[in-house]
Amino acid sequence: MSPAPPWLPAVRNNADWCDAVCRAHGRPGRFEPGLWLNPAPVPAFYPNAVTLTAGPPEHTRQALSRLDPPGRWGVKDSFATLDLSALGFDVLFEARWIHLEATASVPDPASGLEWRTVRTPAELEAWEAAWSGLPEGARPGARVFPPALLQEEGVVFLAAGTGARPLAGGIASFASGAVGLSNTFRAEGAPSSLDAELVARIRARFPGQRLVGYEHGEALDAWCAVGFQPGGPLRVWLKREG
Repeated sequence: MSPAPPWLPAVRNNADWCDAVCRAHGRPGRFEPGLWLNPAPVPAFYPNAVTLTAGPPEHTRQALSRLDPPGRWGVKDSFATLDLSALGFDVLFEARWIHLEATASVPDPASGLEWRTVRTPAELEAWEAAWSGLPEGARPGARVFPPALLQEEGVVFLAAGTGARPLAGGIASFASGAVGLSNTFRAEGAPSSLDAELVARIRARFPGQRLVGYEHGEALDAWCAVGFQPGGPLRVWLKREG
């Protein structure tokens, strides 16, 4: 039997993170064999279903056909093995899982910016505004990351810069034997070296742990430049309107 691919923990870690975000909104999902499902409305950018194994496709399609959340909803096909077009879905985007082993070396730049952990609801609101790319002083409307996430074990929001509005940041979520890296951002003009600094801060917080996540496009290239290795493909499907 061939060993499991090193990026595989990213799949379950990401499903755990989706469930944590939904719990923070008071709408937790449920884990079933091979699937994470949530029939309730979920926050923006989050799916109602995540596949946890590569098959069998028919079992997954049957489970999804019974799931009927209101409005448009998404499915994260973690192994890019499903064709959901007959169920009324279109492909939203494709990406690749990424991983960084605990022993892998990364660049060691020093921007001089201070990094801190987000600890209060006001700091989290400022962090979310920066992540959303809102104008200076604007406040996020429908929140994706409610303050309840600050109490979630293993979840850390990191921010760079001493001002109220972060210049860069990301989320680290430890679950299922790996640390998920997600929702990273850099303000326009901020140095790309902040990516490596973010990794260093996460490693200091979770020593000896593999980092995992997924990216596509220019972001995939940027994180591979830091030292992450690309893994298998994933595909996100979105239900058609009507």
